[in-house]
Amino acid sequence: MDMNDLHGLFGFIDASPTAFHAVENLRAMLVNAGCEPLEERAAWRLEPGKDYCLTRNQSSIIAFRVPESGFAPFRIAASHSDSPCFKLKPESLRRGDGYATLNVEKYGGMLMSTWLDRPLGIAGRVIVARGDGLEARLVNLDGAPALIPNLPIHVNRDANDGVALNAQVDMLPVVAAEGGETSLLDRIAGAAGAEAGEIVGADLYLCNRDRASVWGLNGEFIAAPRLDDLECAYASARAFIGAKPSRHIDVLAVFDNEEVGSGTRQGADSTLLAEVLRRIALALGAGPQELEASLAGSFMASADNAHAVHPNHPEKYDAGNRVRMNGGVVVKFNAAQKYASDALSAAVFEAVCRRAGVPTQRFANRSDIPGGSTLGNIAVRRASMPAVDIGLAQLAMHSALESAGAADLGHMIGALRAFHEAEIDVERDGLIRLR
Repeated sequence: MDMNDLHGLFGFIDASPTAFHAVENLRAMLVNAGCEPLEERAAWRLEPGKDYCLTRNQSSIIAFRVPESGFAPFRIAASHSDSPCFKLKPESLRRGDGYATLNVEKYGGMLMSTWLDRPLGIAGRVIVARGDGLEARLVNLDGAPALIPNLPIHVNRDANDGVALNAQVDMLPVVAAEGGETSLLDRIAGAAGAEAGEIVGADLYLCNRDRASVWGLNGEFIAAPRLDDLECAYASARAFIGAKPSRHIDVLAVFDNEEVGSGTRQGADSTLLAEVLRRIALALGAGPQELEASLAGSFMASADNAHAVHPNHPEKYDAGNRVRMNGGVVVKFNAAQKYASDALSAAVFEAVCRRAGVPTQRFANRSDIPGGSTLGNIAVRRASMPAVDIGLAQLAMHSALESAGAADLGHMIGALRAFHEAEIDVERDGLIRLR
C-alpha cells in the first residue's frame, strides 16, 4: 500500500465534514493540478489539451479533459459527495430541563445508534446578506459543540436487547446548558466571517469529529467517517489528475444527494451531467448527431463503496458472491438493476483492471435481503451509455465510523487511472473492443 495515498485520503476526509467541503476540496485539488474553472452561467470556450471543472450548488463537481484531437466519446468516473448524517432544521434550538438541544432530522439511512455518546461537530454553509448581495460561505465550527447522550442502562433495561430509536425523540444533540445557547449563532457567524444579524439562511449538519486512522495488528485496515463515498470520490479525483491524456474525453463527476435519491438539481438524476456533455459538444463544434453518436460510444464507471462480508454474520451475505477488504475493486451486480453492471460492461472493466494488474472481486446480495442502490443506473437514464458499478469493500456502511482495507485505495486509484487511459471502443451494440 502507498502511505502517501492514505495520508492524502485521511487529510481529505478530515477536512470534508459535509458535501460542500468535499467539493471545495476536490475543486482545489483539480485547480492546483491545472483545471480551469468554468461557470455554468457563462459561455464556454474550450481548447484541445486543456482540463476544466465546474460546480453546481457548491456540492457537486464535474471535471473534464479535452483531447488534442477535439470532440470524442466520454469516459466517465462518477461518485458522490454526501454521506448519511443529521441536518439541523431551520428553527433548531430547543430549551428545557437545563439543556439547550438542537432539533435535527435524518439525512439518508444511517445507523443511528453509532451517533450516540460521540463528540460531534457542526458544519455546512450559511447565507450572508450584505447590502444587496447574498453570498454562500462554508463553515466548520471548531471543536465538538454537540453530543447526543444515550440513556443509561439503569433506566433502559432493554438497551442490549435491541431498542428502536426515534429520530424526533432520541437523537437530539445537546449543545449547551440552558441559557448558553445564544452563543451558537455567534459561533456560526464568526466561522463565516460575518455578524450574527447578517446570517439569513443555513444548510448545517452534524458531523463525526473522529479523525481517519489506520488499525489492525498489521495496519491492514482504515477507519474514518464518510468513507462511503469520499474514499471513491478522492480516488476518482486522484485517478483523473494522474491519468495520461487519451483520445477520448475523460470526465470526473461527483454528485450530491445520492443518499436521498439523487433527485435534486445537483444529483445524478438531474440534468447536470447531460447538460455538461452537451455543452462540451457545442463548444467543440459538434452537432446533435455527433453528440448522440459519442454517447453511444461512451462508458461510465460508477464508484460507490460495497459491503464486505461481516466476520460475525457471514450468513447475511450470499455464499458465492462475498467480498472482503483488501481483496481489490468490487464489481457489483443486481438482477433488478439497482446496480448498472451487466455481463458486457463488467467484463470490459475487469479486463481493464487485469491489464493494469489490479485485483477485482464480484458482489451480489442474498436473494432474500434487498440491498442498496447507487447512482450508476440513475445517471445513465439521463446520459445513456454502457456503465458498470464498482466500489471498495467496507464494514459498517452508513455508520458514523466506517472501516475499509488499507490496500484498496491504491487498487481503486490504479483501476480508474487505467480506465481513463484505456482505449475502449464501442463498435456496435454488443461489441466492445479493448485496445
